[in-house]
Amino acid sequence: MRELLLAGTRPVREVVVAAGQNQSGTLAQIVELATELRVPIKELARTKFDSMAVTEAPQGVIARAAPLTEHDLDELARPADGRQPFLLVLDGVTDPGNVGAALRTAECAGVTGAVLGRHRSAHITPTAAKAAAGAIEHVPMAVVPGIPNALARLAELGVWTVGLDVASSTSVYELIVASEAVALVVGSEGRGLSRLARQRCDVVATIPLSGHLSSLNAAAAVAIGTFEVARHRQSY
Repeated sequence: MRELLLAGTRPVREVVVAAGQNQSGTLAQIVELATELRVPIKELARTKFDSMAVTEAPQGVIARAAPLTEHDLDELARPADGRQPFLLVLDGVTDPGNVGAALRTAECAGVTGAVLGRHRSAHITPTAAKAAAGAIEHVPMAVVPGIPNALARLAELGVWTVGLDVASSTSVYELIVASEAVALVVGSEGRGLSRLARQRCDVVATIPLSGHLSSLNAAAAVAIGTFEVARHRQSY
């Protein structure tokens, strides 16, 4: 919520605080920011607060804000602030916690935008927003009808698409397009990249594994892939 207030990308109508808390640390910062921004602050008894919370473990403060803005895919594919686009595409990731964790990592790695499928994918639910730890306020997102068609459109717009897949013989550490306009494509927790998405990717790369298990959690794959792309981009 602190990032929601700091980013200022969407109006916040009200901040609701559970009564009886020690208003210190992050909570104190949130209350101070809301006061500075002239956002109304309401205090509710804990039972009423818990009844209106939509997450399993509310942390004592809720914001009523305007919905996130959906961005156009073409917009995300354009250079911004002198930087080539660096996108994250989630292909069928259905766990909201993984979506949120992936967006948090992506934002820290310098991703400039994210692409989510409208169908058979998790969106920005309260669980995803909590796991994202404020990243949803800083990473513009496009929700597209289909990921394969979005990848084809990115190719038309000059963005290289790099899919992560355990079956590839190319290592993610050998990417030669990372410094270009690029989109990293990560598949679902169970089946990985869909067949059509894999076919539409310009490059398919794998994260080399040395243990007994055969795959990584989707959010972990995003972390390794995005920071490897970021490493390449920082060297140019």
